[in-house]
Amino acid sequence: LPATIMLIALTMKIGGAPTHFWLPEVMQGTTLFTSMLIATWQKIAPMMLLLSMSSNTPSNITIILGLLSTFTGGWGGMNQTQLRKIMAFSSIANTGWTLMTMTYEPKMSMINFFLYIILTTPMFMALALTSTKTLQDMTALWTTSTATSTTLMLLLLSTAGLPPLTGFMPKLLILNELVAQNLTPTAVLTTMTSLLTLVFYLRATYLTSLL
Repeated sequence: LPATIMLIALTMKIGGAPTHFWLPEVMQGTTLFTSMLIATWQKIAPMMLLLSMSSNTPSNITIILGLLSTFTGGWGGMNQTQLRKIMAFSSIANTGWTLMTMTYEPKMSMINFFLYIILTTPMFMALALTSTKTLQDMTALWTTSTATSTTLMLLLLSTAGLPPLTGFMPKLLILNELVAQNLTPTAVLTTMTSLLTLVFYLRATYLTSLL
């Protein structure tokens, strides 16, 4: 029981479902730079705590929280037009992927988490550089800054987990680990929920590439 309470408390800290409600609103109400810190840097300490207690954490609860997060992140982001809210729901979905293998293969979860930070940081930097805050702003990005627009497009597709980009590899490894643990239905469900996040990533990518 103490491990479960600690897990739920840390899940709230990293913005995982079902204790995620604060994250989209807080990120929307701050600057792009502060949003970047909330989505990346402030998650490192709670993630390290989760890593240190991974051997004592109940795996079934971790997987339920992971599935809830991937579904909530995908479903919540589909109807958004504000980029900071989209990035918040993207963060929730990625938290779900990280939680999936936290008890089985913690190192893999950490690889996924730090790769997300590496991909998200330049994405926020590009948005801040071009003062892009909504999907509508992205439509003018190609004409004003082609190089930034191309970089942003690749970062979005990579975060979505499309091969052969970097973001695809940790997702594939996590799915492989779930199958190896005889959790094939969970792996299938996780893949299906990731299609929801793919919708808003592809929409943002399409708008970025408009001439």
